Amino acid sequence: MRQIVSYIRVSTDKQGKSGLGIEAQREAVARFATAEGLEVVAEYVEVETGKGSDALERRPQLAAALAAARKLKSHVVVAKLDRLSRDVAFISGLMAHKVGFIVAELGADCDPFMLHIYAALAEKERHLISARTTAALAAKKAQGATLGNRTNLAEAQALGVARVRAAADGFAANVLPIVRQMQSSGVRTPKAIAEALNARGVRTARGGQWHPTTVRNLLARGI
Repeated sequence: MRQIVSYIRVSTDKQGKSGLGIEAQREAVARFATAEGLEVVAEYVEVETGKGSDALERRPQLAAALAAARKLKSHVVVAKLDRLSRDVAFISGLMAHKVGFIVAELGADCDPFMLHIYAALAEKERHLISARTTAALAAKKAQGATLGNRTNLAEAQALGVARVRAAADGFAANVLPIVRQMQSSGVRTPKAIAEALNARGVRTARGGQWHPTTVRNLLARGI
């Protein structure tokens, strides 16, 4: 049985103390290891930000995971790519350590080239979100709105909800035709649809696995 090293990261001290996200990542890596016939021989848990191309200097547990994997001649496994970083330069720097990385949600056959592609997309998404937020705030300020206080809090919250809803509608519009096709071929229950979507490699809006509840939520949008 091949050995792997698990790396888990949460972004804030509050998350670290509460365990928020740690167990979910641990379970995701464990499920992946079981499915692929791998053995987790070491686990490293970090509470630190993932921002910046120099983030490795602030993440001693990742450095330790790299060293352990190098010694064992094994791979470092993370639950999701953003547990490493969304920064392309950082991902490229990790590759220079000559230690293989496996992202559980992307599958064991996702090679370094594809990791770079996914990291580039995540980095681009982060920049676009930041740019859109800055532009929206600038537009509001130009219109005379007072930013950063309670007077426009409700308006800002409503705007945020509207954007989330629009993004969800757009995602549903892309996935529902696939689901309708499955239903027409006899795959009808939420559980069966979730399994079929996962088997096809279709991810949820948040990049995760499908479950009956997420399928029901998708169908409820009725786009």
